[in-house]
Amino acid sequence: MISFEGFVQEDGSPIYLQILRYIKRGVVAGVIRDGDELPSRRVLSALLGVNPNTVQKACRTLEEEGLLCSFAGSKSLMQLDEEKIRAIRTELVTEDALTAVRALRQMGIGKAEAMALLEQAWQTAEAQDSAPHAKEAEQ
Repeated sequence: MISFEGFVQEDGSPIYLQILRYIKRGVVAGVIRDGDELPSRRVLSALLGVNPNTVQKACRTLEEEGLLCSFAGSKSLMQLDEEKIRAIRTELVTEDALTAVRALRQMGIGKAEAMALLEQAWQTAEAQDSAPHAKEAEQ
């Protein structure tokens, strides 16, 4: 069963799109796999505290994209293969990259400076991600 424990609603984006993004990020991360079951629409709407129509819209979109297979009165299962996962990864990375590029350009930052900032941020993230592992090794 797909867990929505880490789902956090954000401002500024329709909730059904946030649900889609959450599921797609889980797919790319390998947390959501082919054949995983989605909670029922009623359960998911109660769990997230959103209108059932919102959950229905997210599920319908997943079905239209060929990522979810629903059976009347029964389970809804993820339908994934390597090609779909690659396409989702490309979609998400492209969306996030365009958002970042637009923000940087709005701040007057050129491509060379942006690439340098990205490299610096990458190194910072790697250091932060490895820090907990180093502390665990010390204990």
